[in-house]
Amino acid sequence: MSANAEVLEELRKIRELLTPKPAPPAPPEPKGMSAEFTAFLKNYKVLGLAVAFILGLYLGLLVQALVKDLILPIIGIPLSSMGNLTSLTEEFAGQTFAVGDFLNAVITFIIVAFVIFLVVKIAKRYKIE
Repeated sequence: MSANAEVLEELRKIRELLTPKPAPPAPPEPKGMSAEFTAFLKNYKVLGLAVAFILGLYLGLLVQALVKDLILPIIGIPLSSMGNLTSLTEEFAGQTFAVGDFLNAVITFIIVAFVIFLVVKIAKRYKIE
């Protein structure tokens, strides 16, 4: 075999190794209601979504308690003339505005948004999907 023929043969082997193999055929569709339901749970990662929802719900409640019971009283110390900031209300034109509840909601939102930002940033850094 000549040198050119050996080189050509070697190049054919390399091309064969580099050529992508066809994708395997898709698995058959599940039959029956229970099989379809199981496939739905697996494909859409419903369990993970449910866990994330429940954890998010309780994280929100935890942060809300933190703001209401710890942060607002600390903010209220220098503003002691205003009383309890959580129950702060203002009267205007016969209407009552619950400023304390709104302040509580704003601070809670900022803290929860910041925590979610940190979680997403860490997940991206470690390439967690």
